[in-house]
Amino acid sequence: MTSESMSPRKRLVVLGGGESGVGAAILGKEKGMDVFLSDSGTIPAKYTDTLQAEQIPFEQGGHTESLILNADEVVKSPGIPPTAPIMVKIAGKGIPVISEIEFAGRYTDAKMVCITGSNGKTTTTLLTYHILREAGINVGLAGNVGRSLALQVAREHHDVYVIELSSFQLENMYDFKANIAVMLNITPDHLDRYDYKMQNYINAKFRIIRNQTPQDAFIFWQDDPVIQAQLRQITIEAAQYPFSDRFEEGVDAYVDAIDNLIINTPATSLSMPRKELSLHGLHNLYNSMAAGLSACLLNIRKEDIRRALEDFEGVEHRLEFVADIAGVRYINDSKATNVNSCWYALESMPEGKKVVLILGGKDKGNDYSEIEPLVRAKVKAIVAMGLHNEKILEFFEGKVPEIRDTHSLQDAVDACVDLAAPGDTVLLSPCCASFDLFKSYEDRGCRFKDAVKALEK
Repeated sequence: MTSESMSPRKRLVVLGGGESGVGAAILGKEKGMDVFLSDSGTIPAKYTDTLQAEQIPFEQGGHTESLILNADEVVKSPGIPPTAPIMVKIAGKGIPVISEIEFAGRYTDAKMVCITGSNGKTTTTLLTYHILREAGINVGLAGNVGRSLALQVAREHHDVYVIELSSFQLENMYDFKANIAVMLNITPDHLDRYDYKMQNYINAKFRIIRNQTPQDAFIFWQDDPVIQAQLRQITIEAAQYPFSDRFEEGVDAYVDAIDNLIINTPATSLSMPRKELSLHGLHNLYNSMAAGLSACLLNIRKEDIRRALEDFEGVEHRLEFVADIAGVRYINDSKATNVNSCWYALESMPEGKKVVLILGGKDKGNDYSEIEPLVRAKVKAIVAMGLHNEKILEFFEGKVPEIRDTHSLQDAVDACVDLAAPGDTVLLSPCCASFDLFKSYEDRGCRFKDAVKALEK
């Protein structure tokens, strides 16, 4: 027996029993590691069933330190902050902590298209995936959307992965490399996680270009002041592909004088009328440019890119049309969990005070001044919906004709029915996280849609 075969198996501890954690545990098992998964909360039944079927030991409802602090390496769920007591103890032991994406990246040579940004990353990720899939590429979808990257690496084979990455996921990535990195925008978000220091959040986002070489690509919004300021401070190895809503020197995607979308890369170039894009609004123009640039750099045929940009269907809970009731349009934008997301939603609304805007939820240090000009121009009433609406009520007092204070979804919808007239739009674009009244932004959006559809009966 060789000394290598006698050496103990690597001890991998996975913290968090959700999609990414269970995927990482399965990949660890596939690679012959001694795997243990621990979750301080309740693990959903579908994941406990999977862990039992895979014969992977796990615990829920608390952390047993003796089973965790003996790890050779820890894969941490992105939702667990580094300040959590168990993380402080792991750090004290000097145990390396990585993300599921970092772990999975060790075991695949697939091309990685990685997308981040404070807003628009889900739409851009799904649109990029749609283009590649429709073009016949063997492509996987992972990160914040789709299934766990680690699970796909363990059990499937894809030539390309399109991955949505939050700042939380980027925090614990070290050797992972994006072949194509996309940064849509950076606006204040999750500052409670970053000691309320914007630069800490920016630094986390810019980890997406870590390890890139001149053979790789960095796609970004040319006109984002935060991105531009950071680019002046750092050196980027990758080839740069900026995009803008108008032609500027050096941009690789823009709209020309006759409203055509133009994309130019060394691999592929294309032109198409902007009005033929399936997604409307300025924010979706940027999303389409970023996805189109990524596809061009992967040598997808321009005909395939054009067709996919024309027939893509949007993302649930992002400017999703719900119903037209008594001449009032109801729009579900529950995914707008920060102020900048709401800005994009309001930007896409027609001029004139025709919007009844539902705001509120768990405030993450919001500065509402960013949307104030659009609110003054387009919003006839604000319905505050949350347990604590004081900040919203105080900020918008006197800036809109009417404000209502509500503390449940049904009360909020009832207030909207009272305030909206034929020709108006009721827009749920809350600016806030959902956790005060709802399980998630999806739960908030679905319950809003149910309440609206009940008005039709």
